[in-house]
Amino acid sequence: MKLENITCVLFDMDGVIIDSELLHKRAYYETFKSLDLDVSENLYNSLTGSSTINAFQKLVDHFRLDLDPEMLVLQKRKKYVKYFEEDPNLHLVDGVEEIIKYFFQKGMTLVLASSSAMVNINRVFDRFNLNPYFKAKISGAELSRSKPHPEIFEKAAMLGNASRENCVVIEDSDNGIQAANAAGIYSIGFKNPLVSDQSLDKADLIISDFNVLKKYI
Repeated sequence: MKLENITCVLFDMDGVIIDSELLHKRAYYETFKSLDLDVSENLYNSLTGSSTINAFQKLVDHFRLDLDPEMLVLQKRKKYVKYFEEDPNLHLVDGVEEIIKYFFQKGMTLVLASSSAMVNINRVFDRFNLNPYFKAKISGAELSRSKPHPEIFEKAAMLGNASRENCVVIEDSDNGIQAANAAGIYSIGFKNPLVSDQSLDKADLIISDFNVLKKYI
């Protein structure tokens, strides 16, 4: 099977470009502990792919907390930044740099569409020198609706000056796949070996090795 007429690739970041999911999870659970919240794995997994503000808004509503979600975002972000800066072993997902360069050399437009805050996106892109390959970056934290709502991918396609039928989305979360499907964009689910709690069963294509994409695109 060949994906014809693809001109634009929309990348998620955490778990797709960088193996940072565990850092985010540590930062979240340290924040939960400080608030004396017992957040189950199922509840946490339901937040995967959502922006941090939407995740905390959901938790505030769920636990009926008299707390400002934006303040909780700042607490969690501070903890994440500490982990990010202190972890010398933090690395790009295996094979992603090669596939980014492959798409770029083929003349495709690359757009980053992540639920992370733009400050975290820029932190990753600067650390790993990814800016030259991407035409645009969009943060779900700056949008009114979070994944699984399709807004982020609809706007990412616009930033790439591409129609949705000429785009693909690469995601590692069920919420992200649902957002891509709702946007009417072909969805590729990446099975990150460090992320075992996402089924990706609604994706149009599921891969565990980025190199496989060279057969399709």
